[in-house]
This record gives sequence, C-alpha cells and structure tokens, in this order.
Amino acid sequence: MNITFEQVITKEQIKVLADTANVVWHDAFKEILTLEQIEYMIKKFQSFQALSQAINDNGYKYYLIKTDNNVAGYTGLHEENGKMFLSKLYILKEYRGKQISSKTFDFIEKLAKGKNLNSVWLTVNRNNKHAIAVYKHKGFILIREQVADIGNGFVMDDFVFEKVL
Repeated sequence: MNITFEQVITKEQIKVLADTANVVWHDAFKEILTLEQIEYMIKKFQSFQALSQAINDNGYKYYLIKTDNNVAGYTGLHEENGKMFLSKLYILKEYRGKQISSKTFDFIEKLAKGKNLNSVWLTVNRNNKHAIAVYKHKGFILIREQVADIGNGFVMDDFVFEKVL
C-alpha cells in the first residue's frame, strides 16, 4: 500500500479536508461526545472557514493522508516553542488497521527532526481509549490533564501526551 502526504494549500484541498473531517469526527467521537458537541467542534475547528484560517493565518500545516490516490485521513501540525504540536490525526474507518497511523507518525517525527524540534506533543480526549493506547504504543508519555472551555457550554477534557525525539 502506497501512502503519501499531500500538504493542504488550495481551496479545493481545504474543501476535501473539511469534508473528510466531517465524516471522521462523527465516527470517531460518536461514543464519546454528544452530537451537539461534535457539530459545534466541527464548525469551530474543522469547517472550511476554520481550516482556512488555521492554514492561512495561524501557521498550521495540514496534510491529506492518501493511499493509492484515495484520501485515507489527515493530520494537522503546528510548531510551538521548539516542539511539534500534533493537532489532528484522523484515519477514516475503512482505512484503520492498515499501518497508516504508524507511517504518519514516522512522517511527523521526520518533519519535526528536520526542523530541529525536540519533541512531538498532543492532546487527546481522556475517554478516547483506542487513541490513548495507540499513542502509548508509539512511545508517547502522559504529561498532564487539562480541561479547556471551548464555548457554547462545552469543554475539551483531555490528556496531554508527549514524545521526546
């Protein structure tokens, strides 16, 4: 299986990214969050407008993860204080279990090392047991817990993990 990472730059790519996010977020969080919170978070963080702003104004880099030219998922990254923030990593349901996340972690670590960054860190919903298990398996260590108010009466109740490179 050939896996490639296509940096999201154009409006067309951002539209594909937003459409992919809409599908994967409804699947990934349906057992963890209410539909109302999922919809709110997509609009706030993963809509075409939010993604355009993150990419064009806030320095985030998004990549479509492709396998044999099909979109299998995406990742979002941001350099912060000498570290790489892994903001997003989502694989569509039909592509899970095919080593795509492993190859994505390799890609992210290579990017970070190429920029002389000393670690990769991320936040994960504390009830997302599968993702937590994957991060631990990949060498990430729990650093702290945090609760962030995201508005509209919702919070992100997360663990923060980090992997030193």
